[in-house]
Amino acid sequence: MKKTKRKALLLLKVIGVLLLLGVVFLFSFRNTILNKVIHRVAVQIEHDYQCVFTIQKAEFQGLTNVQFQNIALVPKKSDTLIHIKELKTSVSLWKLLVGDVQLGKLEIRDGFIQLVKDKNGSNYESFLRSKKEKKESVEVNYARLLNRISSRLLDLVPTDMEVKGFAVRINDNGNKVIFDFNRLALADKKLNTIIQVSSDGFSQQWTIKGFADPRDRKAELTFANAQNDTIKIPYIDKKFKLITGFKSIHFNLKNIAMESGELHIEGYSSIQNLFVNNPKIASKNVVVQNARFDYHCVVGKRFIALDSSSTIQLNAIKFQPYLSYTNDKDKIYALKVKISKMKAQDFIESLPSGLFSHFEGMEAQGNFSYSLNFEYNNHKPKNIIFESTLKSEGLKIIKYGEANLNKLNGEFTYRAIDKGVLQRPVIVGFGNWNYTPLSEISPFMQKCVLTSEDPSFYSHRGFINEAFKESIVKNIKTKKFSRGASTISMQLVKNIFLTREKTLSRKLEEILLVYILENNHISSKQRMFEVYFNIIEWGPNVYGIGEAAQFYFQKKASDLNLNECLFLATIIPNPKGFMYRLENDHELKPYAKQQQKFLTKVMFRRNLLVATDTIGNFPFSIAGPAKLFLKQKPTAAEIEVNSIQEFEF
Repeated sequence: MKKTKRKALLLLKVIGVLLLLGVVFLFSFRNTILNKVIHRVAVQIEHDYQCVFTIQKAEFQGLTNVQFQNIALVPKKSDTLIHIKELKTSVSLWKLLVGDVQLGKLEIRDGFIQLVKDKNGSNYESFLRSKKEKKESVEVNYARLLNRISSRLLDLVPTDMEVKGFAVRINDNGNKVIFDFNRLALADKKLNTIIQVSSDGFSQQWTIKGFADPRDRKAELTFANAQNDTIKIPYIDKKFKLITGFKSIHFNLKNIAMESGELHIEGYSSIQNLFVNNPKIASKNVVVQNARFDYHCVVGKRFIALDSSSTIQLNAIKFQPYLSYTNDKDKIYALKVKISKMKAQDFIESLPSGLFSHFEGMEAQGNFSYSLNFEYNNHKPKNIIFESTLKSEGLKIIKYGEANLNKLNGEFTYRAIDKGVLQRPVIVGFGNWNYTPLSEISPFMQKCVLTSEDPSFYSHRGFINEAFKESIVKNIKTKKFSRGASTISMQLVKNIFLTREKTLSRKLEEILLVYILENNHISSKQRMFEVYFNIIEWGPNVYGIGEAAQFYFQKKASDLNLNECLFLATIIPNPKGFMYRLENDHELKPYAKQQQKFLTKVMFRRNLLVATDTIGNFPFSIAGPAKLFLKQKPTAAEIEVNSIQEFEF
């Protein structure tokens, strides 16, 4: 027993001596090793990125403290990318022994990072090019990969830090902005940062304060204006036409941890008085007073998901989202949204101002709840899941905002908007001698329009799920809004109450107004169809079926034959280009004939037509004012547009 103890003690002494010798060796040759590492890195950077990496002086101070002077990274034939006059840091010896780098304290004095782009290129583009790597036969484990990356990044965040006189400069073809770090200090897990932001005619001072513990993977920070004013974000206003800002952002990182092979990331973020202005979102500022996002992200071997325990709150609107991406045998995208029962009035008052301007001033009674279930498999697009369910309890509109849906039931004046310009007023009612009641419109005309525009108009509640599914699949495949799913109800609301601008605001308002119109039975289907026939554009400065019948055929709408109705129905997507569908005043071009032939077959298949309907149905002949447009020759772009079926956004 005593011999065993003596052997163990002897072994420990030997190990201790070896470690001591290793430390002495490392201490004695540490500067030589450091400079060899720097040289190796410089050679690799020059080879991989065509950049010159230099450090004028690099030396250890003690065992783990390192000091660098005049660090520079300069792309060949371009502006300096990075320059740091002085940098001091300490590293963890134990991490170094296993090949990792973990920073302790970091000090930076005077330096900059500048990103420059002009007509000749940029000084950072070489770092954006992905290096060619051999494809691994083993699939990447998302959880392990993200955990490894986050661990290494957090290890590079020092536990103590002091930065002075350091700036980040951006010059994107003359669009300049400078972020000057007057102070960036992290001590005792407390972060205090002051950033002077300046651009053309713009200057603000931002602060980031709070708690940060990179080793324990936790943080709680507040981002605000030093003068307690609104933060405005420069650069992106000119780059992306996105004007945005906010009062403050609060960020909390509660946990990053591996559990049972899955990486869990939890925390929350909140923002106050956010405003956004972009022509693709809305025509004016969109403002959210208070928003909060409690997130719980889960990353598995082959999936990434925002767990349904997460919540998003916009003012009083609170909902639970679920979002996931799975990349196994198939790529599967899933989205679920659940809004628990809430008061309709609370919902209306919580809508972001500027995004739903037609709802401002609206008052409602009752409650509602909503759920959305969406799933798309890239190898099984036809099996797409799209389930949208809204349940109401005593929901009733007691006061309308700017969009008064009740006006559909009486005489009103309609003015179309073409390229932002108001067109001539059209009275929708018997004050207009061209106004045509539904009973006086040819049955063929009604059947043709229903078949081409909205076959289930009389049975749906404003939306067609199957059409939405087909639209989503097409848009995903083309990676753009190449096809919409507009019903007659949606076209009616868009034309009478909204504008034709292709913005997120307009589309969201359209969806909500259609739901209110259809589900509160504000107007009958017959009345809606009648109004639709009397307001839609059917040619240059031609509005309504009464004007269209006279413009093309010098007839009343009740006297139109089948071929004339087929022609009018097929030009609805692009009425101003009707003349390009014709060889002369009575002969259709091949593609136009094919469209009408297809529409006729569909109507026969749905028993909307019988053989006797075509008896005496002679080819039509254009008459009246429309003949004056037939001599116009189309451009190549117009021929392309008119040779395919168009869809509304």
